[in-house]
Amino acid sequence: MAFKLETVIPWGRSLDEYVRMFDLQPDELRLTLLDCAGGPASFNAEMTCQGYNVISCDPIYQFSATDIKRRIQEVYPRVIDGVKANRDNYVWQTIGTPEELGEIRLSAMEEFIDDLSIGIEQGRYIKAELPGLPFTTRQFSLAVCSHFLFSYSDLLSQAFHLLSIQELCRVANEVRIFPLVDISGDVSPHLSPVISELNAQGYNVEIKQVAYEFQQGGNQMLQIRKF
Repeated sequence: MAFKLETVIPWGRSLDEYVRMFDLQPDELRLTLLDCAGGPASFNAEMTCQGYNVISCDPIYQFSATDIKRRIQEVYPRVIDGVKANRDNYVWQTIGTPEELGEIRLSAMEEFIDDLSIGIEQGRYIKAELPGLPFTTRQFSLAVCSHFLFSYSDLLSQAFHLLSIQELCRVANEVRIFPLVDISGDVSPHLSPVISELNAQGYNVEIKQVAYEFQQGGNQMLQIRKF
């Protein structure tokens, strides 16, 4: 089935948020990085401006900047209304209000939109999706995946999660996934069985606390390595 833009809810995060979500240290920013399911985040654009090396992959990159911007404008009011209706599900500390959240997200997505065309030309934005990625084995030092795996546990099966993580571990020396709760704020039902299976297959898997929590309970990442 073809991937359709009208099924996407674009929602982009910034470099600062990535650093805190994935506990990225200054020396780790210098690594060869993959942002998988990156969507309209400004992470790639901001990192590139600072001279770092990031490739982002997502099926949304098959669409033009104009079409993605139009989709953002369509869904933005609905997303903010949803946040307002469920504001008790969020931690209002670093971000104080739904309106401030909207400004931060729009700023990140606008930076992404401005960068998309040149980023595609430079090979920094790749149309690709899990569980099959068009990258060579160990092409990256670190792969990060934000708000996709475990977030949509009601739509994506346990088998999909396992295959996706195995594929990320194929293309990167280390994988970090954030958060470990689904969109309702519950710990993903896939988390424990996926960790058990990865451990049985020889992967080194750790749950780590991070200095980021906006969604209630969303303050841990999964760190996976295979030696």
